[in-house]
Amino acid sequence: MTETLLVTGASGHLGRAVVNHLLNAQKVAPASIIATTRNPENLADLAALGITVRAADFDNQASLEKVFKGADRVLIISTGELDLKSDRRLKQHQAAVAAAKAAGVSHLLYTSMPNPEPVSPVLFAGDHYGTEQAIKASGIPYTIFRNGWYQENLFMSLPHAISSGKWYTSAADGRIAHGARDDMAAAIAASLASGSTESQIYTLTGPQAYTTDEIAALVTEVTGKPLEVIQLPDEALTEGVKAAGLPEDFARIIVSFDANTRSGRIGMVTDAVETLSGRKPRTLKQFLEANKAALTGPAHAHH
Repeated sequence: MTETLLVTGASGHLGRAVVNHLLNAQKVAPASIIATTRNPENLADLAALGITVRAADFDNQASLEKVFKGADRVLIISTGELDLKSDRRLKQHQAAVAAAKAAGVSHLLYTSMPNPEPVSPVLFAGDHYGTEQAIKASGIPYTIFRNGWYQENLFMSLPHAISSGKWYTSAADGRIAHGARDDMAAAIAASLASGSTESQIYTLTGPQAYTTDEIAALVTEVTGKPLEVIQLPDEALTEGVKAAGLPEDFARIIVSFDANTRSGRIGMVTDAVETLSGRKPRTLKQFLEANKAALTGPAHAHH
C-alpha cells in the first residue's frame, strides 16, 4: 500500500523544491502526493501532473483537518508569518499539529531551525521550539528538520555589501555553514518518501562553516571586488539596517541572526543532507560562482 505524502506551503521556494524531488529523485507517483497552499491557482502546473492540490488555511484548524484527511505522512513547512507582536505563527503550527492528529496522520515532518531553545537570540526561535514541543506532545512519530541558514539568504546582505565595499555585521568570529536550499529540499523529500517510522531530529547544514571575514574573502576571490567587514554592536547595526529602509521588526530579526552567529549557535556542520539525499552538497564557493552576476549586478537583479 503506497503512502500518501502531503507537503504544506507547496508554492513556496522550499515546498516546490521538495515536490520536485519527490517526483524526480524519489520517483513518487503524482497520485500519491498532496500539495497544499493558500492559493491553489499557483500550483496549477502540479495539478496538471496529477498531484492533488488543496487550499490550506493555517488560521482555521477545522479546515486543516479536512485538508490532511487521507494523508499518511505530512510535511509542515513553517509558515512565512513573522509578526513579532503576536504568537500567530506558533498558533498556526499548533493548529496544524492538532489537525494532523485529528486526521489520523501516521508521521509528521516539520522544518525547524538549529538550536531553537528559549535561550536563542533569534527573535522567532520560540515559534520553532513551541512547534517542536507540540509535535512531541502529539504522540505522532515525527521527523524534525532543523534547517540551517540558506546560501540564498546571502542575497539579503551581499549585493548591498559588495556594491558599497563594506559589510556591516555584529557576528564577530561566529561561523555559519550556509547550505543550498535545494540540497535541504532533496534531503527532506528523501526522508518524506522513505517510510521511516522512528522519531528523528536532523540538523541540515552546508558542508563547511565560515566566519563573516572568511565569507568576505571568498566573495572577493570569486567577484574580484574588495569587501571590508566592519563589526558593530547590535544596537548600531539595528539603526543602520533601519536607516537602509527596513521596518523596525525586520531590522531586529536580521540583527538577531548576527547575535545568534556570534553566540556560536549556528556554527555546526552535519552530514545529514548528504546522508539523507545521497547527493554531494553545494559548497558556498559554488553558490557564489553560480550567482556572481546577481550578487554584483544591480541590487534588484536577484528578484
